Amino acid sequence: MTAVGELVVGILGGTGPQGRGLAVRWAAAGQRVLLGSRDTERAAEVAAEVGARAVQASAGAEVSVRGGSNADVAGAADVVVVAVPFAGHAELLVELAPVLAGKVVVDCVVPMGWDELGAYVLDVPEGSVTQQAAALLPDSHVVGAFHHLSAVSLEDLSLPTLEGDVMVVGDDRASMDLVQALAGQLPGLRGVYAGRLRNARQVEALTINLVSVNRRYKTHAGVRVTGV
Repeated sequence: MTAVGELVVGILGGTGPQGRGLAVRWAAAGQRVLLGSRDTERAAEVAAEVGARAVQASAGAEVSVRGGSNADVAGAADVVVVAVPFAGHAELLVELAPVLAGKVVVDCVVPMGWDELGAYVLDVPEGSVTQQAAALLPDSHVVGAFHHLSAVSLEDLSLPTLEGDVMVVGDDRASMDLVQALAGQLPGLRGVYAGRLRNARQVEALTINLVSVNRRYKTHAGVRVTGV
């Protein structure tokens, strides 16, 4: 397997808060990053901004961030992270299935809705968003991860490290090992095996609980697994 630090990481929906946050942290650690968007010009603008911020926090690491269309990023990246809104998740993956074939695809999308009572979990026919991705991308290696990371904390480079763990679910051991290593590239974080792909439902839903914690206590809570 290619060393994880040498891989090019593409982020679909990379101009959104979660995508930007992951991008700036990986770029500052020396990971080559591609930001994808439906709007190519917007992707280029955000990539330039992310790159400039990453340089300031890079401690001398070489920073490489470029923007492009979701399709171009999906084709050029070695590993692809899906960080689009749930409403557009299925449509995008159907479109990109041919170029994502054979690649590790990391889904961090949460099926979250809002009403007068706060955040709640939306039903997904396949059981979870990650399982939906696996169904739509039968020729890719789909892994679920990075759901519980606060976008605010990721983008706040005044925080030198991020305290927490990344719960990783999937059915292919090599792909999960790669994603756990990719999580370890983020300062202060580690990837933790959290079960097979069928367990993605619980992992995604836990994000809703964290949103509720954050709203009540005015914080940006994460997850830490003890005893491991």
